[in-house]
Amino acid sequence: MTLTLSENALKILERRYLSKNEKRELIETPEEMFRRVARNIASAEALYGGDVERMEQAFFDMMTSFKFLPNSPTLMNAGKPELQQLSACFVLPIDDSIESIFDAVKYTALIHKSGGGTGFSFSRLRPKNDVVRTTGGIASGPISFMKVLNTSTEVIKQGGRRRGANMAILRVDHPDIIEFITSKRDLTELTNFNISVAITTKFMDVVRTGQKYDLVNPRSNQVVETLDAKNVFDLIVEMAWTNGEPGLFFIDRANQFNPTPALGDYESTNPCGEQLLLPMESCNLGSINLAKMVKQENGHYTVDYEELKGIVRLAVRFLDNVIDMNNYPLPDIEKITKENRKIGLGVMGWADLLIQLRIPYDTHEALELAEKIMKFISKEGHKASEDLAKERIHFPNFEQSIFKDSTPLRNATITTIAPTGTISMILDCSSGIEPLFAISYFKKVMDGEKLVTVNTYFERIAKEEGIYSQELMQKIAEQGTIQNIDEIPEHIRRLFVTAHDISPEWHVRMQAAFQKYTDNAVSKTVNMPQDATKSDVATVFTTAYELGCKGVTVFRYGSREAVVNIGKVEVKETTSKDILAPRTRPSVTIGETERIRTGCGNLYVTINQDSRALFEVFSTLGHSGGCPSAQSEAISRLISLSLRSGVKIESVIKQLAEIRCPSSSWDEGTLILSCPDAIGKALSRYIERHGIEDSDEKPAMKSYFGICPDCGGQLVHEEGCLICKSCGASKCE
Repeated sequence: MTLTLSENALKILERRYLSKNEKRELIETPEEMFRRVARNIASAEALYGGDVERMEQAFFDMMTSFKFLPNSPTLMNAGKPELQQLSACFVLPIDDSIESIFDAVKYTALIHKSGGGTGFSFSRLRPKNDVVRTTGGIASGPISFMKVLNTSTEVIKQGGRRRGANMAILRVDHPDIIEFITSKRDLTELTNFNISVAITTKFMDVVRTGQKYDLVNPRSNQVVETLDAKNVFDLIVEMAWTNGEPGLFFIDRANQFNPTPALGDYESTNPCGEQLLLPMESCNLGSINLAKMVKQENGHYTVDYEELKGIVRLAVRFLDNVIDMNNYPLPDIEKITKENRKIGLGVMGWADLLIQLRIPYDTHEALELAEKIMKFISKEGHKASEDLAKERIHFPNFEQSIFKDSTPLRNATITTIAPTGTISMILDCSSGIEPLFAISYFKKVMDGEKLVTVNTYFERIAKEEGIYSQELMQKIAEQGTIQNIDEIPEHIRRLFVTAHDISPEWHVRMQAAFQKYTDNAVSKTVNMPQDATKSDVATVFTTAYELGCKGVTVFRYGSREAVVNIGKVEVKETTSKDILAPRTRPSVTIGETERIRTGCGNLYVTINQDSRALFEVFSTLGHSGGCPSAQSEAISRLISLSLRSGVKIESVIKQLAEIRCPSSSWDEGTLILSCPDAIGKALSRYIERHGIEDSDEKPAMKSYFGICPDCGGQLVHEEGCLICKSCGASKCE
């Protein structure tokens, strides 16, 4: 067979999913990828006496008809014996000990390497400056260990395809809560973490009444401080208004629906907040493409509930099989995952379905349909789990669950609305339950050329209505919305509303509608206009709580430099705190070379400058080859990169000074402790000789947030995650 995939989908598959040989050459087609996954997941049927070949074909047909896809680790790794890690979501415990903290660092590296994302609660850690009795010292607090995990994540690239993602959660009654709330004020800090505050019911009650509440030291369980709840809530609002973080995790409501409370409480979620897990638990996810769940009746589209029923039941079986086929990073994770057998079946293509049914996103009709469809998926999903329990056996902890007096289930949870950033792009459908991000937008291609990309449904309807033209599509891409384009009829403008055309209230109401019949939680971004006030953010938070959401994330348009916005909104330039880019090397530089005696031999340090500032450093040892030569070259390259990016010279010298190695030496009366120390001294002498002073000059090349690190395309904020609309780069699906 030949699949009909968009050009964008093919690029995404080639970059991230299709198998490659040792030379990074493709050795798999999209059809072969789907066959690999279907064959591998269907092989679990043999454990229960099932028909492996029949299920393989059913799974293959379900995926290649674009009606369902599993989470990315399953697509990437299923059928690859060297990895076979298939889960996207993990929660790791962090207890109040150094051993537990650094076990978490190790386990996180293993999970990220295999393609999973991790969530942590730091609420058990003693606060900053608390006593450490074993050493007589003082504790550094949760934020310091978040930074350790952030650094670890930075150097582990998941499965060679993407960097890891983490969720950090801290209870609102932890003594370090103020530091936590403001921990991402500087966007260059904790870049591999999403953060959420665990909000208790008691806290929300005292916010309403204007009372104070207690901060409790988790080590001693003693009250250490009392804060005004409204002030704390307002600080959360201020930070969320500023850059979208922290989000809120309504921890008591989450535990109200915990299927196995006897085994422990929920403390954290996966990176995007939708998957609730116990410590050491994992979960695999998959999403049904609602855009394909339609049929025509009397010239109109309606929901095809029979088709949806069949896909729900087959998808539940698929995800349950994944649990058996999974190669877990740790024995403890395998144990609790198989004892509870949680799966997360969700949806994508919701906005596409509404458009086909001619229902605007921000209407009561859409909310009613959302509840109806999710109730149907939940009902049929639970029936499918009941049937699997009869065919196989119920999940081992069933007798300890809240279902123990009901019909046995195969899975402790069945439904989750998860991010579908990349997999929805493979199927060319809208993400999750989000509205359309844009009707038409510019996409970068070769040589910096920009092409206009148009929503398939809008193009079809525009042609039917006789209003389609390339000029109109260009105009829409420039404006980012069709709401102010008079030549587009009102009924089309009403149908094709985008994320930024819809009021925050409707975003929250849609999330709550799906949450009503979802076992776990719902990943969604509540988009807000640029002129939204802090009061507007506060209203979103309280509304989400009152409507029964288990968490909420807001994003104010244009508030964070990390997103390139649609339309003509000007992109902000970086500041001195932002990521820097090196200025271009001229063809001619001037400089000097100094010989310095080191313990490794004579080191020749060349320092060059261009017409504006100190520019680059080269260093060569008198004898060639070996680790010392390689290391001095690497150090020099990094110094050059720093100098060309505008880093202060004195800062560079300070980092190099007094680095020691076993072989020190004297050079003209000066003690040289190592090759790095020698380079630092050479830089210091050079600037003294030439009277060079550090300046506040910015790099010649401006660097912008929001540029995809993989392809240079556009990043957008959907489903609580940054997603590239050009190549599918995302760490959240």
